Amino acid sequence: MKSRVAVVDDQPRMAEMLAMVLQKDYEVVVFFNSEEFVKEASQSLFDCVITDLKMPGLDGVQVLEALRESQPETPVILLTAHASVDTAIAALKNGAFDYLPKPLDNSRCRQVVALALETSQLRRQNRIMRTELQSRNSLDNIVAESPLMREVIDLVRRAAVSTSTVFIHGESGTGKEVIARAIHYYSGRVAQPMVAVNCKAFADGVLESELFGHERGAFTGASAQKKGVFERANGGTLFLDEIGETSDDFQAKLLRVIQEKQIQRVGGDKNIEVDFRLIVATNRDLKNEVELGRFREDLYYRLNVIPVFIPPLRERREDILPLSRLFLSRVNEEQHRQLHGFSNSVEVFLSEHHWPGNVRELENVVERGAVLSRGEFVELSDLGVGGSLKVGIGEENHVQNLQEYLDIAAREHVVRVLSEVNGTRQLAAKQLGIERTTLYRLIKKYDI
Repeated sequence: MKSRVAVVDDQPRMAEMLAMVLQKDYEVVVFFNSEEFVKEASQSLFDCVITDLKMPGLDGVQVLEALRESQPETPVILLTAHASVDTAIAALKNGAFDYLPKPLDNSRCRQVVALALETSQLRRQNRIMRTELQSRNSLDNIVAESPLMREVIDLVRRAAVSTSTVFIHGESGTGKEVIARAIHYYSGRVAQPMVAVNCKAFADGVLESELFGHERGAFTGASAQKKGVFERANGGTLFLDEIGETSDDFQAKLLRVIQEKQIQRVGGDKNIEVDFRLIVATNRDLKNEVELGRFREDLYYRLNVIPVFIPPLRERREDILPLSRLFLSRVNEEQHRQLHGFSNSVEVFLSEHHWPGNVRELENVVERGAVLSRGEFVELSDLGVGGSLKVGIGEENHVQNLQEYLDIAAREHVVRVLSEVNGTRQLAAKQLGIERTTLYRLIKKYDI
């Protein structure tokens, strides 16, 4: 679709000439009256506006000011005679994109309009990207109802403004990368790239090439020079996940980079200066790994400058239901569902489950329940309870009272028996040693 350009000039000959110059590439709308244009601009959008500076009624500067109210992102180009250049330059300081002197140079006119439209589009894209970035990485969007997570958020806010290395540790699925990206977002390096690498995903030789880069011919298959992530993160943030999975040889090389802020590509002999903020993460107890001789002690202390521990979900149960509702709203949006929430039994289950996979497991379970739900609310049967997903009976703090414990245990037993007899209720009742009417009541009570 062609961009929409407005031409505002009280001289019909000039306005029509401009329209002829631009109409091949753009949809051009001509206005001979500036006040009529301002009225139209309050109701209809334009991608670019070219206006004469000297006109009866509203002049070009007043048109610019009016447009700042109705369409602040639309670029304005002023047409001016030589004697009014000073006025045009003053208008540039007030927000005009550029000016075109008379007599008009057609080539220059097309060039300025194209640049104005390109700049405007880039600004819109940048605003959209910043909005999305803030939405994804803002600490305000991290669920932190529990005291433990509120402490984590407070620590992250204070750590982010520094340039110190941050050491994030916690179980798998707790959200370590989410915290790492929030630290980058709130740092002074947010305008520069954040490069994330999962150290566990690469073999030692491949990891070294990925991080340090390599020169052409450094090894078989190295047909071209490649920059590593240290160089790509220059000026920004480098996030090394699963740092506890690296070899002793790699740890020694990483320690050297941290100390000297220099790297050498694989197969090269040139020292390359690098400037990056380092964030590392692991689900291992690195202090214990040091004691067992599996992780370098000197590197551990280099990394452990600002430690951030993310508690497992079972230790911050106040966050479970708010997180569940957040994930449900995302599924509603992405899958075009209109689910109203969870049944009471689902909320009890979600609150009391052990969650060995933490937030990642919770998100997957909620998505499964939402996708498979047949009603307005997610029911226990939608979650797949009774299979791999079980409440940790016998573990501390998993139920609030004995009745909840018994209900959960009873439900799991009924589901298991029904599964064994392929859903035949008569056989299930016989195996359970109860009447069929009793089984029907249990099925209804436990949302089976």
